[in-house]
Amino acid sequence: MIDHLGGAALAADSFTTAQDDDPLQAHFHEGVAPDEIEQVFHLKRAQPMLAAFTALFHGTQDGVLVRLLVLRELAGDTASSAFSRADINQKLAYLIPESLETVLNRLRTHGLLAWDAPASVYRITPLARNVLSALDTLLALGKPEDDDAEMGFLLSQVAGAQAVGGVTVDQLKHLLGRLVELTEEFRDAIASGSEFRLRTSQAKWHMACDWVEKGSAILRAITTDERADSATHKAAQAIGRAQSALLNMQGMFSRALNQIERQRVHLGQSGLSTTDVKRWLLAHEDLASLAEGAIDRPVVPLFTTPAEMIDVAETELLAERVTSTGPKGLPSGQDAPTTINDNPAGQLELNDWINKLADFANLGNFPEFSETGPKKVQLHESLLPASFAVASYRASLLPLLGDAAEASLQGPTAELARLPLNFEPVDEMVQLDDPEVAAMSIATLSLNSSESSTPNE
Repeated sequence: MIDHLGGAALAADSFTTAQDDDPLQAHFHEGVAPDEIEQVFHLKRAQPMLAAFTALFHGTQDGVLVRLLVLRELAGDTASSAFSRADINQKLAYLIPESLETVLNRLRTHGLLAWDAPASVYRITPLARNVLSALDTLLALGKPEDDDAEMGFLLSQVAGAQAVGGVTVDQLKHLLGRLVELTEEFRDAIASGSEFRLRTSQAKWHMACDWVEKGSAILRAITTDERADSATHKAAQAIGRAQSALLNMQGMFSRALNQIERQRVHLGQSGLSTTDVKRWLLAHEDLASLAEGAIDRPVVPLFTTPAEMIDVAETELLAERVTSTGPKGLPSGQDAPTTINDNPAGQLELNDWINKLADFANLGNFPEFSETGPKKVQLHESLLPASFAVASYRASLLPLLGDAAEASLQGPTAELARLPLNFEPVDEMVQLDDPEVAAMSIATLSLNSSESSTPNE
């Protein structure tokens, strides 16, 4: 029993010492053990893989490129699984020996190259091939800053894991997070009201939809997989909802672009709009160069000596004297220029029409009248003969007859409204034998019985 208690105490002391010596503890609050956090546990379990990435990417960018170059060159040679130092020197002869030796030692120290001492050859480790495979998948899809490459890489990871039956919730969450980010980015672009930002986002939206279509088959396979747990099913369903929200944004893009199209400002009659001007300006990398030759030099002051100032003053003085000695008096009279009456043709036609109607009203020139009834005339007999334009113009003025509001005003139309005539239209047409007007509504003009006996002055 004492031995067991002593062993337990020794184990506790060892655990405390290890906890105190853990450098990761310095990044956490006191009383919080890093190993109690789930993500720390997963990351510590993957330390060999993380160490391999550290060996490759720690240091300057030039050093990283040389390490990846050496490792990719060796792994790309499938003719042999082992490489002697002479083979490596021949394959990488374009590198200086010192740099090659440094890279080989670093890759061998971190388990990316294995040294087979009995055979005196180097071998590519499985860890190195896994690291290169992950990097090749990412590099083959495009530029790292390209959103299309990001979606493609995430989907390729999910598809590959699903194919071998090992898709994880974290992989699905990465894809879901990217879909949510794209949806928020598109919504911000629509809310901005910028045509260029909208069109850029719409092009990115089309690329995202292509990846969504490819990912739908993967999601269906995940949701129908009986081996997947509930967390995986929930993550797949969340991705499906995010994809639906992304696809539904097509109508929002169309409405926003149509609104911008209605509000577009055009520059005079040139056919150009502010959008064309902005697109032309964006095509120039150096906008300041457009001002070359368009802006003159600043004003350069000229300094003169007193002698030159006297000469200029003398010239001005003499010029003023010559002007003062010229002939004086008022200029001779001239006839005023002849002007042509530029009254509109419509005004003249209105005056003639008023005179004609006044003649009908005052002189009794109606073709039909009797002593007991009011004198009247058919509408087409009063409007014609005339051209179609003149007849239409006259007909448009007839509703003003008897209008009290118009009669109280001044002007030709007011004179027309004060004539003692009644306009009586009928909802029928009459065919006419006229070269200008084929048919006209049936209507009559009759004298106002209360005013027919009182001539117009």
